[in-house]
Amino acid sequence: MSSGSVRVIAGSQGVTAPLQLGRWAELARQALVSEGVEGPAELNLTFVSEDRIAEMNTRFRGESGPTDVLAFPLDVDSDDEAFAGLDVPRMLGDVVICPSVAGQNASRHSGDLDDELALLTVHGVLHILGMDHADPAEAAVMKSRERQLLARFHQS
Repeated sequence: MSSGSVRVIAGSQGVTAPLQLGRWAELARQALVSEGVEGPAELNLTFVSEDRIAEMNTRFRGESGPTDVLAFPLDVDSDDEAFAGLDVPRMLGDVVICPSVAGQNASRHSGDLDDELALLTVHGVLHILGMDHADPAEAAVMKSRERQLLARFHQS
């Protein structure tokens, strides 16, 4: 299925700081399209509080405390025969980002909160698409691709 658009639906839960949701959704969409995703396809991008991401980190990864980004790819592919003839979007998954943890990590990673949110958005998208950083070779490939996408689509 290659007709239709790639959509990113952005929202926030429990975040008090103002966020440019449209900006981050567009960055995620550009990264997806650049990586070869064709529509119809949808991704959810949600910004959450430290408490919420800590809860999710414990529940889904068995890790305690808050983290900066979590990615939940979905295995359902609308190119599968079961979807033949149906005009439904491919559900790519969910990227969840915690802006307050991003702010705490920004000086060690990218410099400022804006750049850190951009990095986490692209990082989460690449996880959704199957990239990982479990070993040094994978990490180098992922980091290189992050830099390329950020240089192309993120203006700080």
